[in-house]
Amino acid sequence: MSRFLQLHLLTAYPPANLNRDDQGSPKTAKMGGYDRLRVSSQCLKRTWRTSDHFQQALNGHIGTRTKEMGVKLYHYLTSKGVDHDNALEWSKPIAGVFGKLKQLSKKEKDDLKKLTEEARKKKELEEVEIEQLAFFDSEEEKSIFALADKLIERGSAPEDDELKFLRQKVCDVDIALFGRMLASSPAFNIEAACQVAHAISVHPVVIEDDYFTAVDDLNDGLEDMGAAHIGETRFAAGLFYSYLCINRELLVENLGGDEALANNAIRALTEAAVKVAPEGKQNSFATRAYASFLLAEKGDQQPRSLSVAYLKPIMDGKSNDFIADSIQALIKQKDSFDQVYGACADARYELNVPEVKGNLSELLDFVGQ
Repeated sequence: MSRFLQLHLLTAYPPANLNRDDQGSPKTAKMGGYDRLRVSSQCLKRTWRTSDHFQQALNGHIGTRTKEMGVKLYHYLTSKGVDHDNALEWSKPIAGVFGKLKQLSKKEKDDLKKLTEEARKKKELEEVEIEQLAFFDSEEEKSIFALADKLIERGSAPEDDELKFLRQKVCDVDIALFGRMLASSPAFNIEAACQVAHAISVHPVVIEDDYFTAVDDLNDGLEDMGAAHIGETRFAAGLFYSYLCINRELLVENLGGDEALANNAIRALTEAAVKVAPEGKQNSFATRAYASFLLAEKGDQQPRSLSVAYLKPIMDGKSNDFIADSIQALIKQKDSFDQVYGACADARYELNVPEVKGNLSELLDFVGQ
C-alpha cells in the first residue's frame, strides 16, 4: 500500500462566482505578480463532503458538523416528556463534552424575568449551544442519544463517568479525512489525512461586473417603464489548478484500521473532486464543470504540489489553447522534479479529456487500492 496519493486537477469554469469574499466578489490571490482567481480549500472540502455522490457512496459513515447538538438533544428530551428545566440541565454537560458552551451575560439573565415563558425558554436554550462548530462522529451521536434514553428512564442528570462519548478512532470518513479539533479535549483531536490546497487560476484574471434589472410582470408600461429591481454581481472565468494530498496510512489509522472503508472514501472523494463544482451563484451562472485533466500519483515519496508550474501564468500568444498549454506546463514541471529529485511517485494515472485519454472507472480503481 502506497502511503501518499496526490491528485492534480485542471478544471475550467465559464463566467462564475464560485467562492465569494466579504464584499461578494470572487476570491483572488496574487501569485507570480498577477491576480488569480481562487477557491478556498474550506469551500472545496465542504462542496465535496456534502455532495450527493459523497453522501450516497458513504451512507452511514458521514459525521455531523454543528454547534447545535445540545439543542437537538434538548428537543429530543422534551419530545419524550422531560420538562424544560431538566432537559436544559441534562443537555448542558453532554453538549459541553464537545466544546465550550455559550453563556448568557448577567444582564441577559436578569432580563429573563421580563420575557414571556416561550421567549424565556428560547433564550435559555442558547446556553446549550457550543461556541464553535464541532464534528460529531455518528457513533458518538448514537451514544449521546442512548444516554438520553437512559436519563429519561431513571429521571436524573448524567454522571461524570457517563460522559465518555469521544472516540480517538472514528467510523465517519469526513472526520477521518478532514480532521477534528477539540480545544477542550485535545486527546481526541483527529489529524486530517487529506490536505487540500486553495484552487488558483493558471492565468491572470480581471473581475467583471454584471449590471442587471428585473421587470415586474404586471407592469403594463402605461405609467412606469422602469425596472422593478436593479442589481449588480461580480464574476470571472478561469481554468483552475487544484491539488489534494491524501495520507492513506493515516486515513486507515483514523478509521480504526478499516482499510476497505478508507479505500471507498478515497474513491468517493476523487470522484467528487473531478465532478462536483462549488455551489456559489449556481442558479445565476450554472457553472457545473468536470475536470479536463487529472494526474494521480501514488508512492511513499515526500509529496509536492505542482503549482509552481503556473508561477509564470499561462498567457495568450502561444497555442491560444489554455488547457493544452496548462497540461503541458504541468507535465513539464512533474518531469523536471523527477529529473532533479528522482522519481517523485511510484505509479501514475492520467485522465486527459482533450486527448480522450483514460476513463473515470480506471482512475477510481487506481486511487482506491
